[in-house]
Amino acid sequence: MRAHPAGPLHAGIAPPPAAGPAPTELGVLDPQVWPRSARRVDGELELGGRRVTDLAREHGTPLFVLDEADFRSRAADFAEAFADADVHYASKAFLCGQVARWIAEDGLHLDACSGNELTLALAAGFPAERIALHGNNKSPVELALAVEAGIGHLVLDSFDEIDRLVPLAAARVAAGGRPVPVLIRATVGIEAHTHEFIATAHEDQKFGFSLATGDALTAAVRVIREPALELTGMHSHIGSQIFDTAGFEAAAHRVVGLLGQVHRATGVALAELNLGGGFGIAYLPDDDPVTPGDVAAKLRSIVAAECAALDLPVPRLAVEPGRGIAGPGTVTLYEIGTIKPVRLGASGSPGTPLVRNYVSVDGGMSDNIRTALYDAAYTCVLANRDSTAAPALCRVVGKHCESGDVLVRDLWLPADVVPGDLLAVAGTGAYCWSMASNYNYLLKPPVVAVRDGVATEIVRRQTLSDVFALDAVLADVPAPSPAIDQPAPEHAAGTRS
Repeated sequence: MRAHPAGPLHAGIAPPPAAGPAPTELGVLDPQVWPRSARRVDGELELGGRRVTDLAREHGTPLFVLDEADFRSRAADFAEAFADADVHYASKAFLCGQVARWIAEDGLHLDACSGNELTLALAAGFPAERIALHGNNKSPVELALAVEAGIGHLVLDSFDEIDRLVPLAAARVAAGGRPVPVLIRATVGIEAHTHEFIATAHEDQKFGFSLATGDALTAAVRVIREPALELTGMHSHIGSQIFDTAGFEAAAHRVVGLLGQVHRATGVALAELNLGGGFGIAYLPDDDPVTPGDVAAKLRSIVAAECAALDLPVPRLAVEPGRGIAGPGTVTLYEIGTIKPVRLGASGSPGTPLVRNYVSVDGGMSDNIRTALYDAAYTCVLANRDSTAAPALCRVVGKHCESGDVLVRDLWLPADVVPGDLLAVAGTGAYCWSMASNYNYLLKPPVVAVRDGVATEIVRRQTLSDVFALDAVLADVPAPSPAIDQPAPEHAAGTRS
C-alpha cells in the first residue's frame, strides 16, 4: 500500500505537501501541458477560440473539450516523423465516430482492441485494410468479424487464438479469399519505467508470446506453415507513458533478433515490425516527453543497425501513438460545488496550521479513474477568471462515495475559489472518457470538439433515459425530467464570475 489507510495524520505525522512550494504566479498555461490553442482572454481560459464559460453554459459540466486542431496536428507530427512507416492510432485511448473519421482522413492506421472498437471504426467508414485488431482473448465472434471485414492485420497473442483463427481463415481461402495477414506479438522481457499496471513487456503478465521461452519463435514457425495465414511481421509493446527511448531501443534489438531466428528457421524474411506505442505526454510542467522526431530517428537507426548485423532486409516499421495524439488536446471542465478546509497539522511556522482545501467538483472517478487507478498526476487551473489571491494548498476531488475519488492530489489554487467557479484539468484526452463508468449512477459527460470558434458535440451527454433503458425493471419507466436527465442550457451560469 502507498500509505496507511488512516491517512497522513496516522501516528501524528504531518508530511509536507506533495504540491511543492507555492508558485509565484497561479493559473499559468504551460504550453507543453495545455492544448495548443489554450490561452487566457481577459483572465478566462479559451480553447479553440471558445471561452470555457460559454462552453459550460451551452453543454453543462463535467465536459470534455477537445481541441480538434491540436489532435490533428499531433497526428500529423507523427505521420511526418514516421513518413516511411505506418502510424497506427491506438483507439483505446479515445475513440468515437468523429475521431475515426479524422484519423481516416489524415491517412493514419487504427488499432482496435475489441470487436466493438472494430465495429465502431468500420461503421464510421474507416478503411478495413488500415485496421489491426489486438487483444489477449479474442473471441471466435471477434476473429470472424475481423476475417470477414478483411482488416489489415490480426495481432496474434496465444496458441489458443491460432487454433481459433485457422479454420476461419481456411474457410475464407476456400471461398476464394486470400490468406489472413497476421502479426505475432512477442513479449520481449523489457521492464518499462512506468506503472506496473501499464508495463506490458515483462515476462509475468498476460500479453503475447514469450521470446525468452521460445514461444514467440514457435508461434511464428507454426503460422508460417499454415497456408491460410500470412505472417507479415512481428509486434512488440513495452508499456505506456514512457519518457525515454532506451526501452524502445532495447525492444527493437530483441525483436529484430527474433526476425533473425525466424529467418534461420524458415528462410522467411518478415517485412514488417510494429514496435507499439507508449510514448509519454506531459501531464505536469516538469514532465519531459520525447518528440516524435526523436523517437523515429532512434528507432530507424537501431533497427537498421540490427538488421545489417544479421544480414536481414530492413522491415517496414509501425508505431501506435494513441496517447501521444489524443492526450494533450483535451481538457475537462468541472464546476466547484463545495470547498472544505481540513487542518493537517503544523506548517513549520510557529502557531500556523497546515490546511488543505478539499475542492469538490461535479465529476470525479467516473470520468477520470486514472488518479485512483494508477496514481496518475494532473494539473488544473481556475478557468472562468483570473485571481490575484494568495495560493492555497488544495486537493481536487470528485463527488463519488469513495475517499479515493481524487482528480488532482495536491496543487495550489487561488485562495478565493468559490462554489460555482470552473476548474479545467489538462491532459484528459486519453483513457479518461474511454474508461468512464456510471459509478454512483453518474452520467458520462459529453465530448465537444472546438476549432476556430466553433464547438461541435461529437459525443453527446449520457442521460438517465440511456441508463434506464438497460434496466430490466425501469426500461419502460417514463423518461426523467430534463432538470434531472441533463443539465439545462443555463447550467449554473449565475454562480460564475
